[in-house]
Amino acid sequence: MKKINYLILLFTVLFAGVISAQTYTISGKVTSAATGEALVGANVYLQNTTTGAATDVDGKFSITTTAGEYKVICSFIGFEKKVFDINLTNNMELNFLLRDYAFSLNVEVIADRAREFETPVAFTNIDKKEIETSLGSRDIPLVLNTTPSVYATSGGGGAGDGRINVRGFNQRNIAVMINGVPINDIEWGWVYWSNWDGVGDAAGSIELQRGLSASTLNTPSIGGSMNLISEPTAQNFGVSLKQEFGTEGFLKSGLSFASGLMDGKWAINGNIVRKTGDGVVDQAWTDAWAYYLGAAYNVNDNNRIELYALGAPQRHGQRSYRLNIAAFSHEFAAGLKGTEDGWLEGAKFAEQGLKYNANWNKVDPSYNGKQYWNGSEGERFDPNVIMERENYYHKPQVNLNWYSKLSDVLSLYTTAYYSGGRGGGSGTFGSLQFNTSLYQRVPDWNKTIAINQAAGIITDRRNDPNYARSGILRNSVNSQDQFGAISKLVVKVNNNITAQVGVDWRTAEVYHYREVRDLLGATAFHWNGNQFESGDQYFKKLGDRIDYDFTNTVDWIGGFAQAEYSAEKVTAFASAGLNTKNYGYTNHMKKGSDGGELKAETDSFIGYQFKGGASYRLTKEFMFYANAGYVSSAPIFDNTINDVTGFVVQDPNNEIFQSVEGGFHYNKDNVSLGVTYYYTKWLDRASTETYRPTPDTEGMILISGMDQLHQGLEFDFSYQPVRELLLEVAASIGRWEFTNDVSAVYKDYSSGGANDVTFNAYVNGLKVGDSPQRSLSVTLGLFPIKGLSLFLTGQTYADHYAEWEPFDRSNQADAGIQPWKIPAYSVFDFHANYVLPVKLSGIGIEVFGHVFNLFDEEYVSDATDNSSFNAYGVKNHKADDAEVFFGLPRYFNAGIRLSY
Repeated sequence: MKKINYLILLFTVLFAGVISAQTYTISGKVTSAATGEALVGANVYLQNTTTGAATDVDGKFSITTTAGEYKVICSFIGFEKKVFDINLTNNMELNFLLRDYAFSLNVEVIADRAREFETPVAFTNIDKKEIETSLGSRDIPLVLNTTPSVYATSGGGGAGDGRINVRGFNQRNIAVMINGVPINDIEWGWVYWSNWDGVGDAAGSIELQRGLSASTLNTPSIGGSMNLISEPTAQNFGVSLKQEFGTEGFLKSGLSFASGLMDGKWAINGNIVRKTGDGVVDQAWTDAWAYYLGAAYNVNDNNRIELYALGAPQRHGQRSYRLNIAAFSHEFAAGLKGTEDGWLEGAKFAEQGLKYNANWNKVDPSYNGKQYWNGSEGERFDPNVIMERENYYHKPQVNLNWYSKLSDVLSLYTTAYYSGGRGGGSGTFGSLQFNTSLYQRVPDWNKTIAINQAAGIITDRRNDPNYARSGILRNSVNSQDQFGAISKLVVKVNNNITAQVGVDWRTAEVYHYREVRDLLGATAFHWNGNQFESGDQYFKKLGDRIDYDFTNTVDWIGGFAQAEYSAEKVTAFASAGLNTKNYGYTNHMKKGSDGGELKAETDSFIGYQFKGGASYRLTKEFMFYANAGYVSSAPIFDNTINDVTGFVVQDPNNEIFQSVEGGFHYNKDNVSLGVTYYYTKWLDRASTETYRPTPDTEGMILISGMDQLHQGLEFDFSYQPVRELLLEVAASIGRWEFTNDVSAVYKDYSSGGANDVTFNAYVNGLKVGDSPQRSLSVTLGLFPIKGLSLFLTGQTYADHYAEWEPFDRSNQADAGIQPWKIPAYSVFDFHANYVLPVKLSGIGIEVFGHVFNLFDEEYVSDATDNSSFNAYGVKNHKADDAEVFFGLPRYFNAGIRLSY
């Protein structure tokens, strides 16, 4: 608390020195050059400051600031940005006439962007400046933690291993898009941020629409829709060079460029990023690239073509295992209540520190065995270390957009895209030697290598008379090719009504297999699990496939329609969507009944949605809004086909989402306020679990019928009394819980038949875990001199229950016992940014720095209740039974940007 009070006092003293400066007002109106209509919600702001305002329903704005020279910028979705250089010595009137922006307009249209003071949904827009001043090369979702009902963490601490929850829903139920194209995993909906590591440098803005959103696509958006919009193709030439450095040898270099408009038709921009570092967590090193290219060609006045390509090829060390709290901090563990005696005693639970990572160990550097990944042999990242868990991946995405104005009232917008993927992650296979001196076991590479070198040929089978039983390193590979297209026809019915219809098509082949990564001293690994192999084919070398090898296919086609009404005081929309998808499966290692490869295919699953909403502008400053929706979500791949046995689940239920929300926005001069209430039901939630009734068989349990209720209140507030000071507050209070027990009959397919088994899940009244149900974010901004921005952001989280699975609640004695509740915590970050007031030979200079977890707070950010591997003593949903990740200790990032 003393640290916090000191920092607040420092800010107060600095602010007192500038608060007496004389202020003047810049006011005016923003209108469309084409129609003369006032543009509502346009942003007018002073460059390199947070001083600005949004236009009201009459297109008017007003900004109060101190005397001086400024660049006044006006921007609005779908229109060309305009900049005025001014010398403010008196009150000034400044009007903006914006033209349709030939190159960025249609990216916004495809992306279904919300409009300030019009679109009746709860949303937050993070512009490029805020991304640059707050992200600090962290995983992209972390910049959204200042938003109500959002919880994003770094997970295990590896680069790109973060996650985000919105309103208590995880990433599977959040539609994540880049330039309007969905990037959620097509099989089960997850998002792997390591695939987009570094793409934040290319983002022009990030918009999060909470709840069902106004998106027309049939996407899993019950938690929200997150859209990353790349920088529009700039009409002015520019080059920027950025160099960053940080904790544990972090280095990041970036080059950005923009050609400007060439011959009145062409424009190209892009960037390339190189990032390396040892990682804040032990051996969570990173070795990454990222790239982005945007190009646009204005064919004529009515047709435009755009091309976007981006990706982030990378390797990084991972910390995949959550561990018992005692492994990280005895001091923290000792302060927790309800734990069993003896927990912190003995060598098994010796403290290892907050940076501890059990997914690596040292190896004698004399071992020079090659490793295999990405189709070729290579060297270990560190010759003194072998990683148990290493991720490597490259997922390029290419969009080709065509926008055509067919007439004054009819336009066609189409994007065709390819999203590939090559890579995987490492792990152990077989029976290795482990160091078991701690409760969590760690691979003993030296002992394993010695056994393998002595044996020559090894196997994973027990009691094999010919070969020693030992283990190797394997890769789990996910290689994929996805193609898709989104096309929408927009009709301007009259001055108030716009309608659109469209299609959304996707198809993908995803190849899953395991391969030998490192023989760990053996000459070969004997594995005979492929029914199409025999003899010498059983002897596996580097890169040979083991364990499983199958291909999944996904075919998706959907359609949507939407109508929007907009008048002086009212904006309303209604939309409907329908999609069908079917899945296919081919196992390349198991034989089907015909002697060929085992194949399976589902029937078509139909999903649909209805959404609508309306906003009413009571005054120029005050708007009410409400929306509602019903979504019937077709099952994901994992809930339809067992990708080991190939069994197809018959007639799986759709998951149902019902949602209602309403609220108001108030925006006047230097004050803005928003309040939202939401009520969301998740009905017939499906859940699957695999198990092995015998070592050689695998079964799948599928249950449905569980219901959840997510309701809550969200609050966001911004106040800038003078140019030098900004206060932003975001808060949320949620009540998320299961509302029924489930008694289901599931099919046990482990023996090839379909045996009925009763399963009971006693979940009624249990809290939804994995995300805090109460949160508060407060940001204090100070701008003591022109070009200097200082931000202190504090976040407090409470009512955070550990993640848990319904399958772990089959014991009636556990009914009503809540999962472990993570202790509430507060964490502070500090950001500084300074644009030098002079240029050197026309080159602008900007320096910046970030300190994350400023006061080095110890806190649990992620937890699993009643761990299967790390619980101490009797499992009773207490702290000593949980497995956790701690938040990262204090670390920093700083750098310089040169712009021309």
